[in-house]
Amino acid sequence: MAAAAACAPRLLLPPQASSAALPRHHVRRYRHQPRREIIRRISARAASVAARGLDADDFRHPLDKQNTLLLRAIPGLNDMGKALLGPVSEQVMVLQNIGSSVLVSENQLSDLHQILTEAAKLLNTDAPDLYIRQNPVPNAYTLAISGKKPFIVVHTSLVELLTRKELQAVLAHELGHLKCDHGVWLTFANILTMGAYSVPGFGMVAGFLEEQLYRWLRAAELTCDRAALLVVQDPKVVISVLMKLAGGCPSLADQLNVDAFLEQARSYDKASSNPVGWYIRNAQTRELSHPLPVMRAREIDEWSRSREYRSVQQKVIQLNEQDSS
Repeated sequence: MAAAAACAPRLLLPPQASSAALPRHHVRRYRHQPRREIIRRISARAASVAARGLDADDFRHPLDKQNTLLLRAIPGLNDMGKALLGPVSEQVMVLQNIGSSVLVSENQLSDLHQILTEAAKLLNTDAPDLYIRQNPVPNAYTLAISGKKPFIVVHTSLVELLTRKELQAVLAHELGHLKCDHGVWLTFANILTMGAYSVPGFGMVAGFLEEQLYRWLRAAELTCDRAALLVVQDPKVVISVLMKLAGGCPSLADQLNVDAFLEQARSYDKASSNPVGWYIRNAQTRELSHPLPVMRAREIDEWSRSREYRSVQQKVIQLNEQDSS
């Protein structure tokens, strides 16, 4: 059963506001102004500060921070990635998408364009190009090369599998990669996951970098699940996406249960808590580009209950209200 998206909460002003609740310099500044105008101006200032303060590090997962530092410690990795993913490789991938996918725009699949634009606005980032590609494997990925405009690719099977709100969560997840400047490393890792060792010069270094990049990418995915939650404002929507990717199909969608999937995630944690289970879990995930769906579900559920999430959520809500006013 696909989870219904919760309405974004509204910011409520206190029923009473007096000059006693304001710092002294605010009292002097607003003494001769109506109380309603005082509240409006202070709220607008707070919203403006929140919008300017929305930063990738506000929601970046600790493992993402840690593994990013480890990647940066590899001498010449960034330059190597840019060199290997140069103009020729870039042109191949761009032409491949233009030639075999549908480019989303205001005049083409306008509903998808709208939910992408809304998500980008909430995350305070630019909306990239979005392509829809015919493919029976549910997937979405982002490519960003050489400082050119990045693009997101979504497979048709994923569109068929998800609700509108769940699809927006997927797009917000991909936007999270761009917001967090995952850039060249993300493209490097995505090419690995697509098995494109035929890119000139790539095979020589792929084996050496694969483990490090996959470890980083698994951590980066946890960050981007958080970006998805910040946009859709409902952890059950994000978890429903993960559940459907693990074992969903259109004919079973109305029978799936998010709460049961979360219970499954907790049982996985329990089963892998002893030394043997810990070893098996790490062996399972070592060569994966993404964390196991149950682990991602548990992570996003826990973060949705945290004080950190509520703080960042307020920033996103204020940014949205500021843009709507």
